[in-house]
Amino acid sequence: MPLRNLITDVAGVRIGNAHDDRIASGVTVVLFDKPTITSGDVRGGGPATRETDLLDPTTTVEQADAVVLSGGSAFGLDAASGVQAWLRDHDRGFPIGPVRVPIVPGAALFDLLNGANENGNEKTWARFPPYRDLAYAAADVASEEFALGTAGAGFGATVVNLKGGLGSASAMTPDGITVGAVVAVNAVGSVTVGDTRHFWAAPFEQGNEFGGHGSLARLSADGLTMTLKGAARVSTTIAVVATDAVLTQGQARRLAIMAQDGFARAIYPVHTPLDGDTVFAAATGAKPLSDPFHGLAHLGGLAANVLARAIARGVYEATALRFKGALPAYRDRFR
Repeated sequence: MPLRNLITDVAGVRIGNAHDDRIASGVTVVLFDKPTITSGDVRGGGPATRETDLLDPTTTVEQADAVVLSGGSAFGLDAASGVQAWLRDHDRGFPIGPVRVPIVPGAALFDLLNGANENGNEKTWARFPPYRDLAYAAADVASEEFALGTAGAGFGATVVNLKGGLGSASAMTPDGITVGAVVAVNAVGSVTVGDTRHFWAAPFEQGNEFGGHGSLARLSADGLTMTLKGAARVSTTIAVVATDAVLTQGQARRLAIMAQDGFARAIYPVHTPLDGDTVFAAATGAKPLSDPFHGLAHLGGLAANVLARAIARGVYEATALRFKGALPAYRDRFR
């Protein structure tokens, strides 16, 4: 297992988190050291995204400077403007004559109904939501080490029965290519099998990264019963998968498509009408694939495993929000 077991095991990728405890929401910035081949795939029925059309391999711009994951639903899409401001301050962006335009795709999850904190404050702000400033602050502290659980875009996240959160994991192919994922887990469904401590992602766990409880020998009818948040509780799980492989934008798109299988391995049910599930894929281009077809197939399969692990870690590492009636954290519920 790589040293950190984080997406930042991919050289050239840094993560920054910021949150606002008053509104129980936050932002995670995936910052690239240089413009990076980026694409994506949207599967959920209720997405909140920015610049996803730009990620199509038929478009002109192939590289992004950063990707933003945010709380706040459509309000959270303003976070990308904060990262653009930070990049502009650092003379980063797609050059068009004397002008540089920072390229910052993003996605937001719905955390507008997760309640008030202990001080009684609700989801209120002045004319403009705070996500632009949060994103600027997150970009400013981006590094190779970052918090998991109730942090960044996962700060206000929940699943149907537990506190959600920010997760990350990484792995390496036999020929030395690294793949990592960061994900804000806020699903309509469940990441555990029924009312048990066992994660759906258990078969893919490395070591005891999310408790080491293993899989159930057999799934009961109760375990297969689908439990969902209430009808008004729109959700969304959003992720970035990164690799140091040399990929075209079309190959990065395929990587994002294959990585979506990690959602299905870790969340039940997934890609519902009330989720906006989105995966971005980024390739820093340090190491060539051994084979453009089999190499990409192996990398995509591994990316799905890594994303499944990251989802379970996000819930396992979370702590409960501080207000009456908040959903319990996994480690409070299963000691």
